[in-house]
Amino acid sequence: MKIVVNWERCEANAVCVRAAPEVFRVDDDDRLHLLVDDVPSELRPKVEKAVRACPRGALSLEEP
Repeated sequence: MKIVVNWERCEANAVCVRAAPEVFRVDDDDRLHLLVDDVPSELRPKVEKAVRACPRGALSLEEP
């Protein structure tokens, strides 16, 4: 599973970081970074929570 970020919508407010810190990071310049390319199955529930929690709807998931 891959994470898709709509960079135009992303505000880097770190809601996703709180839900899945192993996968998302916001740097000192308020830019979101993905820490993994493919989401491992054990992190899928956290990533799904992050996608649902994104206040701007900037995150989605897609199967390769």
